[in-house]
Amino acid sequence: MSEHFSASDRALLQAHGLDSFDALWALQLDSVDAPNNARGGWSSVFRLELGETAYYLKRQSNYLTHTLHRPFGEPTFACEFRNIRRYQRLGIPTLQAAYFGERRIAGERRAILLTRALDDWRDLHGWLDDWRELDAPTREALLLACAELARTLHQAGQRHGCFYPKHIFLRPAGERFEACLIDLEKTRPLLLGRRDRTLDLEALIRRAAIWSEGEVRQLIESYLAPDAGESVVDIWLDKIAGRRQRKAVRA
Repeated sequence: MSEHFSASDRALLQAHGLDSFDALWALQLDSVDAPNNARGGWSSVFRLELGETAYYLKRQSNYLTHTLHRPFGEPTFACEFRNIRRYQRLGIPTLQAAYFGERRIAGERRAILLTRALDDWRDLHGWLDDWRELDAPTREALLLACAELARTLHQAGQRHGCFYPKHIFLRPAGERFEACLIDLEKTRPLLLGRRDRTLDLEALIRRAAIWSEGEVRQLIESYLAPDAGESVVDIWLDKIAGRRQRKAVRA
């Protein structure tokens, strides 16, 4: 069995009798949405509130991902937990894991991942829904936060792989915004330099269709700062536009 507790959460879990794999697995809660039945198993998400602290409890059975390094598969939560720890080690803002556990029981591979809820954050998708109602300083601050998050991610040598508005969470911090990333299952090291970086940025821009050309340019300028000369920004915008065109043709 593999098991990990966050030191800052273990006492609270222990106080509620939830400081073990068995206790968290047996806990009766209403699922946030319908279980995901795929990969030969299932995976489900629940909300857990312990006093003023809220978590998301994720449980899965035989829900595996296969890679070259793990050809026989591993629970997708094991991959996500490993990437959460990597992001934290590299200084990339992400969610906080309170507990991870994995067990093999009679041929069944079970896994649990418990993460702190981001209740005081809002995903970018939600901000985009209200984009036209936001004032110019707020829009600029949100663009800057997204650009800084992307730059931090890539300077740390990582590609997210699903750099979408629903995976970018933001919250006000004075006149600025803090940003962090969730859903790290597909993250991997940058292998192809600018191409990998372009893929992340294009994925974001394509799903933020409400952004004007000027706002997209502002995003890229902030991302490239302090090396954001006009010609350099144009090259990046051309690369992103080319990627979008190729995606549209394939669609």
